[in-house]
Amino acid sequence: MTALPVTIADIRRAAATLEGAVAHTPTIRAAALSELAGCEVYLKLETMQSTGSFKERGALNKLLTLDAAERRAGVVAMSAGNHAQGVAYHARRLGIPATIVMPAGTPFTKIDRTEALGATVVLKGNNLVDARRATDALARERGLVPVHPYDDPLVIAGQGTIALEMLEDAPDLDVLVVPIGGGGIIAGCAVAARAVRPSIEIVGVECSLYPGMRNALTGEDRPVGGPTLAEGIAVKNVGALALPIVRALVSDVLLVEEAHLERAVNAFLTLQKTIAEGAGSAGLAALLANPQRFAGRKVGLILCGGNIDPRILASVMVRELEREDRIVSFRLTIPDRPGVLGQIATRLGQLGANILEVEHRRLFLDVPAKGAKLDVTVETRDRTHAEEIMTALAGAGYSPVRIDPGGDGLTP
Repeated sequence: MTALPVTIADIRRAAATLEGAVAHTPTIRAAALSELAGCEVYLKLETMQSTGSFKERGALNKLLTLDAAERRAGVVAMSAGNHAQGVAYHARRLGIPATIVMPAGTPFTKIDRTEALGATVVLKGNNLVDARRATDALARERGLVPVHPYDDPLVIAGQGTIALEMLEDAPDLDVLVVPIGGGGIIAGCAVAARAVRPSIEIVGVECSLYPGMRNALTGEDRPVGGPTLAEGIAVKNVGALALPIVRALVSDVLLVEEAHLERAVNAFLTLQKTIAEGAGSAGLAALLANPQRFAGRKVGLILCGGNIDPRILASVMVRELEREDRIVSFRLTIPDRPGVLGQIATRLGQLGANILEVEHRRLFLDVPAKGAKLDVTVETRDRTHAEEIMTALAGAGYSPVRIDPGGDGLTP
């Protein structure tokens, strides 16, 4: 096999370099997630790093190689958020000026945190490709040292220390499931894990809107682009250094849809009682989307980041309640006379439903002039309870019709 651009020796050197400067985060058995996924889940809590993400490892491993002149000149990096915070945090700690180029659509929480860590943030372009061009231009114009988020051997080696720690804490893992953006974390972890435990399987995960690694490995031409919950792995072009490592050591790259990412984010919060951003939830999303592939196995997941916008997290939680029929919207046809709204509210209370929203509509042409439509959103215990409520309202003559939470129409 052709020599790979990063070796286990590189990763062990990185581990020695980083010791005491980044956290050796715990690897825990996640009982609730294991029950949900149908396999034995071991979770590496990289959200416990100072900036809430694994990115500190690679960033610091790179920064510590700079000479005095390079430190005075400063560094520049492109990032959608977590690499930015990792670079900014450790650059400030080491007294190195840092400039971070972010796509214009980067969540405000990540911009604010990066600036709070002392970095200068430049918003440029709509994606990381545009940000990369701006980063290269700044490096040339100002003599700054680029700190690439994934296509740098020192960064890859730093990320590989995650797998060393995982297999120290959970040495008998069968498979390691790793998110893929540019490929830095899976490349480093694959080298480390396969060196320490040759029999372990490495599986990568991409969001279906950004199948860059899958395309590169298979020759497929799946479209790349679009808004995703997992903006941290929304990368169009994978790293040139990561690609041969993934090709040699990774058995499969799975694609996950947005609904599975949302379900995984929600499961981390409600079952594991921890916060995961979209990219950080990708590994669990792959387990939920492919239960038979991992059934009964000991699976290592890396919770690689928890920097999610609170508004997005709240939206995900509500959407999951709708998917589980714990929030239900329906339209009733009612006589337009005094007291009817009170009767319906009383009946819903008797049925155990909590009313969240009511909208009274008189102008629909498919009801008589003395009739009206009433849109009601209620909170229920579960899907069975929702069906009981619908049945009771139908029996009372209100002809309930479910309102699709996706906004695509009505269903009986």
